[in-house]
Amino acid sequence: MRDFAGEANFVDPAALIGDRTRARILLSLLDHRALPMSMLASEAGVAQSTMSAHLSHLVDGGMLQVRKEGRHRYYSLASADVARAIESLAQLAPPFKANSLRSGSRARAMRVARTCYDHLAGHLGVLVMRQLIAKGAVVGGDGHHHPEQATQDRLSACGRDLSYAITPQGWRMLAAIGVERPRTERPLVRYCVDWTEQCHHLSGAVGAALLTRFLEQEWVERKPSTRILRILPAGESALQQWLALNPGDLHAALAA
Repeated sequence: MRDFAGEANFVDPAALIGDRTRARILLSLLDHRALPMSMLASEAGVAQSTMSAHLSHLVDGGMLQVRKEGRHRYYSLASADVARAIESLAQLAPPFKANSLRSGSRARAMRVARTCYDHLAGHLGVLVMRQLIAKGAVVGGDGHHHPEQATQDRLSACGRDLSYAITPQGWRMLAAIGVERPRTERPLVRYCVDWTEQCHHLSGAVGAALLTRFLEQEWVERKPSTRILRILPAGESALQQWLALNPGDLHAALAA
């Protein structure tokens, strides 16, 4: 077989990208996040044992980078060049779909809204945190995880680098939906680095009280035997009003 005689050898990276499962992995990481193998397997609709081999190929081939934090490994695109290559190829054909509709739907639902211990997480949890900060209800940070500045914060973990606090305006905003200042020895305000969004969501006693109130008001409901939360029609309008969102902003934020 003729070699490339000095030309760029694009066959090897093309072979890595050309596998359907590996393509789904790369597409899942296009939004600049780092995800654990379990989440990538769920989004691709394959077993974790299968996913491990694919991730090894992509790391060895320079497509992905991996970092270890505690017992977990997080995978992300190796560079912006990889993202640009994937985006360019995606213009030539529609993106791949998950083999299993059930697994793909579950992965999307987990991203939209779920519980993290006793508080909100996913797109909804991050949206609530972001809007509370924007409205001056919460101060102490911008709601984003900055890996280059983090000294203690890890992905998918309770945050320690920042000290968020509820402002007087925040207590009024919470009281408007029936959340009073919790009387507990538990820290009122904590935060977690959301494991799918890589942004902060609210935890602590206030975060737990918010989830409890959302459930009581039937804004959300739990999907049996899972951590998934489903946003109910009454919740969509109530959240839009409480968070002062423009029409369509809630759907756009949750679908991002």
